[in-house]
Amino acid sequence: MGEHIAELQGRVALVTGAAQGIGAAVARALADRGAEVVATDRQVPYEGVARLDVTDGPAVEALVDRVEREHGPIEILVNVAGILRPAPALEITDEDWAATFAVNTTGVMHTGRAVGRRMAARGRGSIVTVGSNAAGVPRTNMAAYAASKAAATMFTRCLGLELARDGVRCNLVSPGSTDTEMQRALWTDPGAERRVIDGDPAGYRVGIPLGRIASPEDVAEAVAFLVGDRARHITMHDLYVDGGATLRA
Repeated sequence: MGEHIAELQGRVALVTGAAQGIGAAVARALADRGAEVVATDRQVPYEGVARLDVTDGPAVEALVDRVEREHGPIEILVNVAGILRPAPALEITDEDWAATFAVNTTGVMHTGRAVGRRMAARGRGSIVTVGSNAAGVPRTNMAAYAASKAAATMFTRCLGLELARDGVRCNLVSPGSTDTEMQRALWTDPGAERRVIDGDPAGYRVGIPLGRIASPEDVAEAVAFLVGDRARHITMHDLYVDGGATLRA
């Protein structure tokens, strides 16, 4: 925690996809800095995590309204909820395509709209969407995921442009390969992790120059910076946390 232990003291933060992985790490990082964190996820039961399906617009509006009544104005929103259904581009099913966009893109719109409207009326607030470096670099077998993250990225930046005059900042943190259940589900053999780090010519992937897979905490630290006052003059920014894997293409 260190010197920034109380930098978010008294602020209400809403985090989606907070039951595990990056979302859980973000919730911890904000709480460590003094925020009152309302952690949400579609998966239940998880102690301390409220149920929320971000694909359900009315449910999002209802939860945001309840949080503001019970906890106070939401000053921080972090969109982490996401799904990955890998498949070659020519084999994506309609169901998987729709489900991926429903969570990864429409979910970000639902929460950004509901919370952003309230933040704008108050003249303050910070929104961070956890995207992906796949939004900027093509990946084999990840067309639906990459396209949905690219759409969520541009939505967040457009939201930031429109809300800037109201004192609301909107930014992105885009991880690369991170040690989460989603990532490990892609590793089908003992050498898979090493290939991610070293690179995989067959998959048109360069390696990770820093030589390691990110931890969820690496991503959470970037989020915590962007939502705080130290980043008060940063908006519409996309911060890659991928160990240099995309060569910032």
